[in-house]
Amino acid sequence: MYFCILNFAENILETIGNTPLVKLHSIIGDIPATVLAKVESFNPGNSVKDRMAIRMIEAAEAAGKLKPGGTIVEGTSGNTGMGLALGAIVKGYKLICVSTDKQSKEKFDVLRAVGAEVIVCPTNVAPDHPDSYYSVAKRLGEETPNSWYVNQYDNPYNSLAHYEQTGPEIWKQTEGKITHFVVGVGTGGTISGVGKYLKEQNPKVKVYGIDTYGSVFKKYHETGIFDPAEIYPYSTEGIGEDILPKNVDFSVIDHFEKVTDKDAAVYTRKLAREEGIFAGNSCGAAIRGLVQLQDRFESNDVVVVLLHDSGSRYIGKIYNDDWMREKGFLGN
Repeated sequence: MYFCILNFAENILETIGNTPLVKLHSIIGDIPATVLAKVESFNPGNSVKDRMAIRMIEAAEAAGKLKPGGTIVEGTSGNTGMGLALGAIVKGYKLICVSTDKQSKEKFDVLRAVGAEVIVCPTNVAPDHPDSYYSVAKRLGEETPNSWYVNQYDNPYNSLAHYEQTGPEIWKQTEGKITHFVVGVGTGGTISGVGKYLKEQNPKVKVYGIDTYGSVFKKYHETGIFDPAEIYPYSTEGIGEDILPKNVDFSVIDHFEKVTDKDAAVYTRKLAREEGIFAGNSCGAAIRGLVQLQDRFESNDVVVVLLHDSGSRYIGKIYNDDWMREKGFLGN
């Protein structure tokens, strides 16, 4: 008699995590270190946000904040919404995603495809304006019956997910040899959770955050001053903020590096064409930031740069020549 042991996931949520590290080559130029990309588009929702979305849902369930048949409400640029959508499908919840009009159309199409209701708000308003996506999401969370407002910016289970999962994965995959961690910063959950874990294993690990022009992070980190003059519109998606999320633990971040919208877009396309990694906008920013920091790396270093998401969310923008020319990111 033969016994067949089936190897399968009970549901799609069990496939989250254990994403690969891929060595980078031509795109890093003359950097002497070993540079490894943590490619998070291998998650089922195609981004790193799957990890924290499910962790936040589980915590809300355990605390009685999210009840059977309830509605999840969140302000999201798209990737967190996708992770929440997967959780909502498997666990039987409804989902309302509130976003901004600067986000790519593909993100909204994907969210609607997996059953989410999408509400689009203006980008160029103050965070405390009643029409901002922060305000609308919070208000919907208060007004919608049997709902739970996620608030990924201040929800501690955002960074905890990366402390429990992403950080240990990177440490194990590099056999503890990692010397530098580079990642774009938005809500702050990834850099804070991973950074905290890595520094607990080896305090000498350097953690570099990639920021964008129009965001407050770099100046606040260096001066302790929240400067509204630093805030202005930018096109890079997924990183930078005009607020200070509670999830950003500035104490674990050694340096912020700013990258222009143009360089982020150009390097996103270079990743696809030179390394075969079809990644999102913030991934190009992370790679360009890494290149700008090249003088900080030595031949024996092992640098891990986390690539947040997939290029499939940016077909109509970054990977569209007309859009790139319109922005002045490509020649005629």
